Formats: sequence, C-alpha cells, structure tokens
Amino acid sequence: MKKMLKFSVLSLLLISLSCAQHEDALWEISPESGVPVIEQTVDDIQFKFCLLNEFGEPSTVFNEGANFSIYFAVTNNWKEEIYIYPGYAFSDEFCEVYRSDDLQNLGKPFALKGVGIGGFPFAVGESYIFEQPWLDERETTWNWEHGLFESTHQVPLPKGNYYTEVKHQFEYALPNVEGKRYTDTLFFKINFKIL
Repeated sequence: MKKMLKFSVLSLLLISLSCAQHEDALWEISPESGVPVIEQTVDDIQFKFCLLNEFGEPSTVFNEGANFSIYFAVTNNWKEEIYIYPGYAFSDEFCEVYRSDDLQNLGKPFALKGVGIGGFPFAVGESYIFEQPWLDERETTWNWEHGLFESTHQVPLPKGNYYTEVKHQFEYALPNVEGKRYTDTLFFKINFKIL
C-alpha cells in the first residue's frame, strides 16, 4: 500500500511538473495586464512581440482609425554566431488578427508571394526584426530576409477587442555541430483593444 501511495504521489508530481513546463511556453498580455510587450528568452534566443502605436511606442490600446504595427524580433544571445531559419515569418498564421468575441479571422496586413529556403548567419547580439503596419498602402512587393511580401490593404479596425499571436517551433543550428536544433513550440499572444 505504501509503495502504491509513493508511486501515486510521484506520478502526480511528474504530471504537474510537465504541465508547468507546457504552460511556460505560453506568454500572453492584454490591456488589463499593464504590460505592452512580451519579452522571453529560450535557448539563448530572445523573443520580443508587441504592437506599436503610430509613434512607435508599444501599446495594447489604440484609437479607432489609428494605424498600428505588429512587431516581432528575434535576438541571438548565444556566445557565438548561430544559423536561424525564418520559417515563423512564412507561416500562414503569423500576424493574423482575430476578433475576440467571435474568433473571426480578419487576416493579416501582408501576403507572402514567395519564399527561399535555408538558414542564415545570425551574429552574436544581432536581431532580426519583422515590423509590419496594419494599414499599408504599398503597391509594390518587398523583401524581408528570404521572403517576398505584398500588402493586403487592410481597413481600419472598428471598436472592439482583438488578438494576434505567434505560435511556432523555432529552428536554429550551431556552427560545427551536426543537425538543427528546435525550441519547444512557443506561443505568444497579444490581446488588444480599439476604442
């Protein structure tokens, strides 16, 4: 009986630890949190996700009709150069905006027109920054790293509650080490409001 009780307690402890580790891969902010930026470091790679107002300041509350930008940065905090694979920026869900009350997908401010493959050198302390305004009037395509993008010509969001998120298992490689490395699936979510 004692062995069974010890086994049960040990099992519960292991289950709760694995659940706690899974929860650590989710980072979420909202207007109520008072924190306008998600900043996390995983495997010596720093991630920064936020929305910027028209003055370039992080915020989760915007006035109706005002533009905002989606900002996602990845920084190499390793003590050596690594190779990063920018697949996160090419996923279908990256930077999509949803209405919170009915979960309607309102799209994203860009469309991917073409993509190259492979990792690229990522120097110590270097950041790759993806910043895209919601309202983008560009008529021509543009390049970012290995991708070719064009504007989807979104319209201003009406008053309401919304969210955007990044959910991805990030790939990178170390020089002189065989194979790729992967983070756990990381989930960043920003809840925001249009007044």
